[in-house]
Parts: sequence; C-alpha cells; structure tokens
Amino acid sequence: MVVAVFLGLASCADLDLPSDGRLTLNDIFKEYNTSRNYFDRCRDYIPQVGFSYGNTPLASFSDEAHDASDGVSGLINDWYNNRTSASNNPLAGGSIDPWSYYFEGIRKCNTFLASINDPAVATARIDQDEKNGWIGEVLTLRAFYYLQLIKRFGGVPIISKPYSVTHDFSKDKRAAFEECVDFILADCDAALALPESSTPTIGFRWNISDNERGHITRAFAYAVKSQAALYAASPLWNTSNSKYNWQKATEITKEALDQCLLHGFKLFDITPEADIAQNAYAYYFIYRSDPSRSVDKETIFETTAQRTNVWKWAGTPITVGMEKAGAGPSQELVDAYGMQATGEMPVLGYADANHLQPIVNTNSGYDPSNPYVGRDPRFYASIYYNGSPRSLSTGKVDKDLFPLSFTSVTNNVTATTNGEEVTLTTTGGDPWIHTTTLTRPLSAGSKRLITFEYKSNKSISDAEFFFCVAGGPQGGVETGQNIRIDQASEWTRFEYDLSTAISQWGFGVNANGGAKPENHFLRFDVTNGTGYEITIRNFRIESFTPPAAPTLVETFVGGNCEISDRISETRNTRTGYYLRKFNNYKSGVNVDQDGLMKIFRLGELYLNFAEAAYQSAGPDAAVTSKVGGSSMSARDAVNAIRARVNMPPLPAGLTKEQFQVRYRNERQVELAFEEHRFFDVRRWKILNQTDGFVTGMKITKNGAGYTYTRIKLKDRGTNTDKYLMYPIDQVEVSKMNTYTGSSWQNPGW
Repeated sequence: MVVAVFLGLASCADLDLPSDGRLTLNDIFKEYNTSRNYFDRCRDYIPQVGFSYGNTPLASFSDEAHDASDGVSGLINDWYNNRTSASNNPLAGGSIDPWSYYFEGIRKCNTFLASINDPAVATARIDQDEKNGWIGEVLTLRAFYYLQLIKRFGGVPIISKPYSVTHDFSKDKRAAFEECVDFILADCDAALALPESSTPTIGFRWNISDNERGHITRAFAYAVKSQAALYAASPLWNTSNSKYNWQKATEITKEALDQCLLHGFKLFDITPEADIAQNAYAYYFIYRSDPSRSVDKETIFETTAQRTNVWKWAGTPITVGMEKAGAGPSQELVDAYGMQATGEMPVLGYADANHLQPIVNTNSGYDPSNPYVGRDPRFYASIYYNGSPRSLSTGKVDKDLFPLSFTSVTNNVTATTNGEEVTLTTTGGDPWIHTTTLTRPLSAGSKRLITFEYKSNKSISDAEFFFCVAGGPQGGVETGQNIRIDQASEWTRFEYDLSTAISQWGFGVNANGGAKPENHFLRFDVTNGTGYEITIRNFRIESFTPPAAPTLVETFVGGNCEISDRISETRNTRTGYYLRKFNNYKSGVNVDQDGLMKIFRLGELYLNFAEAAYQSAGPDAAVTSKVGGSSMSARDAVNAIRARVNMPPLPAGLTKEQFQVRYRNERQVELAFEEHRFFDVRRWKILNQTDGFVTGMKITKNGAGYTYTRIKLKDRGTNTDKYLMYPIDQVEVSKMNTYTGSSWQNPGW
C-alpha cells in the first residue's frame, strides 16, 4: 500500500523522500523517526477550540450569546436568519468541517494502529513501553474523534481499520449512537489497560512534562469516557432498552472523577493578586496550563495554540485594537448567575413568552434596580456589564521608562542576540548577567516594575534581581525573594513589582558602595541549573503613578461602550454586555495574554458525575467509589464547584426536580462559553425552549441613576427539532445514497 504522508518542514529535512514525495507504510514504519512522526500526526485533528466559527465562539450559536455581526453577511448572519441547510451549514463553514475533518483523523489513527501492530510493517526498533504509549494515545484520540462526531451527527459509521483499495462501500452503514459509544469506551479501556511504564518519560501516562504539551494522558481517556457515557444516558440518545442508563453513566462518571482525584487533579484555587484577576475562577481562564500540573492541577487538556483573542474579537470599544464586539452575553445567561449572600437564583423564569417579564425570586436578595450587585463571583469573572471596571490595574499614567540591555558580563550564562531579542541559556550553577546602567535616577512614581516580554523552554521558580554599583561588586541590593517566571512558547509579558524591595532594601535607591542610582545597573540571576533558555525583549524598569479610579465600561445609551441596534455597527454590543471570560485586561495589539479554552477539565467531571448521580440515585444519596475514592453525592459534587468561588452550598432535601433546575443552572454558569451549553440543551431536548431568541438589557442614564429595560432580539428560528443534530453535507449524503441505496441524512434536513 502507498500512502501520502504530511510531514512538517523540520521532518522533511531528515527524510530521503522519493521524488514524488510518497512513502510506503513499510518505508515509514521501518525507522523510529518516521514512525514517531506518523504517530505525532495523529494528534493534528484535535481542534483548536476558540473563536473558530467566523471569529466568534460556539456560544454565539446558542442562548449564551448574540454576536454583533448579526447584520453582516457570513456564518453568523446565516444562522440567525435560519439559512442553514445540508449544503450550507454555518457551523461547518468555520475553521473545520467536522464530518470530513474528524473522519480524516480517524483514518490517520486507523492506519497507524494497523501498521504499528503489524510486525511485517513495523520493523523499526522501538522500546515496547514507548510503543505502548503511542498506541494508548492513538486509541484515545480515535475515541475522542468519534465523540466529536456523534455529539454533532448522532450515530456514524464505525471504521476501525484502513479501507482497502477494493473496499465495498455498499456494505457501509451508520451505526446507532449506542454502538458508537460502545466503540469509544472500548478504545479508551484498551488504552487504559496498557501497563504503565516504570520509565517516567515514556508510555501511556498520567503525568507528562511541560515540554510534552499536546500529548494525550490517561486523564484524557477518562474524560472521554465520562462525557460519552453522560451523552448516551441523556434524553436525546437514550432508548428504553439502552445499556447506558443513568446508573451506568453514574458508574462511569464516578470512576473517571475518582481516578483523576486519586492522581492529583484538583480544582484550580489559586487566589490571584487584585490587579491580576478578580478571583481564582477568573485567574484560571487566563492562566496558561502547565501540563506537568505543578501549578494548574485542574486542566486535563487545553487547546494547544489558539488563544481566544477576546480583546480583539469580542472586545469593548475602549480596548485599543479591538475589531468587533462579537459574542455579547445574553440576558438569559446573566439571569443564571446566583446571589452570593443567599446562594439563591435571582430569576426563576419568565412570565411572558418574550422573556421581558422576569419572575424575580424575592428570597434571593436580587434588586432589579441594582441588578449587578451581589452576584456570583463567576459573573464578575465572565461578563463586562454597565459599571464594571475595564481594567483591574491601578493604572499606568505618567509612565517613565528606563530601557535596559544586557552586557557581556556574565556567569554561567551565554547570551545570543537576534535584533532586539536576547536569548539567555544557563550553563551551570548560579547563572547571572549584568544590564546596562539606568543613566538617570528612577522617577518617584508610586509603582515601579521590572518588565519584559519573553519566551522560555522551562518554568523558572527562583529568579532574582540585584541592584548593583556601576563598576563595583557583583552583589548589591536584592529583591529579597525568589521570583517565578512561567514557561511560555509565545510572547508573554513579565512584571515584577519593586515596591517591597524598595521599601525594605532600598532597591533602586541604595546599593553597596553608595554611588548615584543613575550609575547603577541590574544583575539578573536567571535560575540555578543548566539547560534553561529564555528569550527576552523590551527589558526595562517602568515607573508610573496610578490614576484615581479605573475606567468603567458604560453600556448605557450614549456610554463609552453603549448598546447598539445598528446593523452596520459591529463594535458595539447588541445585548448590553461584553465577554470577559478568558480575557486578560492586559491583552492588546502588542501582547496577547488572553486564555486558551479547555477541552477537558476537572470541573466538567464533577458536573458530569453530579448529573448522572442525581438522575440515578437522587441529589443526596452518596455514591461509593469502586476505585478507592471517597463517597460522594450529586449535591456534594455541585457544592465542590460552588465552594471554589465562595458560593453557599445547595441545601439538602431538594427534590429531584428542584435539584435538576439548580444543577442545570450551575452547569450553565460554570461552563459558560466552553462549548458545552450548545450540546447540553440538545441532549436534554430543551432546544425548543431555549434557542428561539435571546434578550438583552437596554440601560438609560437618568442623572445619577439608571433605567433598565429588557429587550428581545430577533427570532432565530434555529430551535426546531431538526437542529438537534447537524445536517450531514449533501455531497456526502448523495454519495453514500449511491453506494448503499439508503439516505444517511439526519431528520428534517
């Protein structure tokens, strides 16, 4: 068999390719490097989740948000005007067409698995533990690709081996959803059954290093199992005789959660400084995960490259460089955020079909005349509302810059210059390098920072800065603490506040020898050890005086970020809100520090278990683990999620129906904008109740106060039953109808 193989530029140089660029499978799998390259290519079909649907997130196609490009020709306009068909699916017109994309990934996985397990083809000498690791990852990838297909299309053909040249397509058929889930779970179980290697750097593992970003772990396999089982038990897919009832889903989701907890996963609970993020939840979604889980122990898998670019594609008009307002959160989503003091939901529903008359929960503490006061902390982390601070910084005005560059005075560091960039590589213990002098005294601003932009191959946990006498000793006044610089593959801004060092040690003012500060320089102690590499640009000290108050987002009519219904104006929100989740307020045209979307995280596993458990055993019944984890009820799982943001626990004694309302509300809030709500309302079969339209809030300023008026945006028409599943592309349907004599199209299309 001959196959066309995609190889990156770096790989091509190592291969003696025939002139037509094609290799036989025997050629590929007789060498370690080409075998590994083919294995690596199996991961190429993991989606870069983010603003990948015409520069908007999937949330804009659900009741979570309404995109401001609704009047502009394109995917969003087509969806909002119900111009979706088997020949024009806006959700297949973005960065990928899911049908062909994921089946291509499956084909790649099938070819790899068939080849690596065939001794007549795979003749390369590969350590068995490493080979097992490759097989485990690819089995899990194939399961993941199938999960993406069935979430969108329902049951699809199960293809477990490469098609031969003589394959009889007339025998192909769509498998039932349950059969596909059987296949997905079997692949994951086969991967998890592979023995773990005693060598920590190879094999199908729980733990990987930060340099292995993008590799698949055992936690990933359990996450696939958890989601697949939950979907199979849900009303859209469950049948009366299905093996995947809620009890079965409870067993699978509990095991997945327990295994992750037993292997060191935990909810991200790091409280950030006030000028970094509002709370741990907000910080989590702008923090780049570290696959080693030295800091972020919640993320199972994060999109590897594509930042959300909220500042650009869903920004506020006062953000320099923003291009459109994008996905404006809906009033329905805002209504879902509870009250922190009572833990109650502020709005229990709507008294009218247009959602303009909310049923206010009088026991919640919600005040319709001050609707944004006292809400769930996740609200402030996720949404820009009228009166919210655009920036968390104390501000940077009256800025004075002290640019510095590096000199040739070093110890155990090599410095390589490329234009304005300098790459420092440590070669031994206690590595350091000197900078040029300040040339003038530091200005008297109340904030003084050492800043630069950088990329680094490893995380640094013990960097230091010294303020030294020009021409004097190597020592000087130190910053007084070890400083962390996180690993970064993209340009990332580093800031270190010198306030404490100045007040305690005279940093920037005094140093050994007492010479004038303007003649002093910095000594940068990179970290202790060899093999650390950090590339730096724009190294400097910044001195500035904060403004009296931050700039506020004004969404009221006439405000700096006012609501607009003008179809030609895409820079203003349609709903009265802007997206804040994933957005680092420091992001802009020079450095993008917005977060990357999580494909799987521990928070989802808690919620998956909670849903299955309340359905099978009730809200308060403890479910005993089979793998050594603790007993847990559905309510316990939800309360673990709420505790992270200091929300009161759900009370005991709720009926199953009452708990369902609270659970679905919790899932909507916790997983907002993470590509769950779109599928949740479908698998629950409530699409006809949620997605006909969304509402917003029009605010009018009256002196010192405001008038709040709910508004209904236009009907979308995308909430009928046919929208429960994607249409299969008509070209594919016609082709398979010719081969098999039957239509593969989904109902209504």
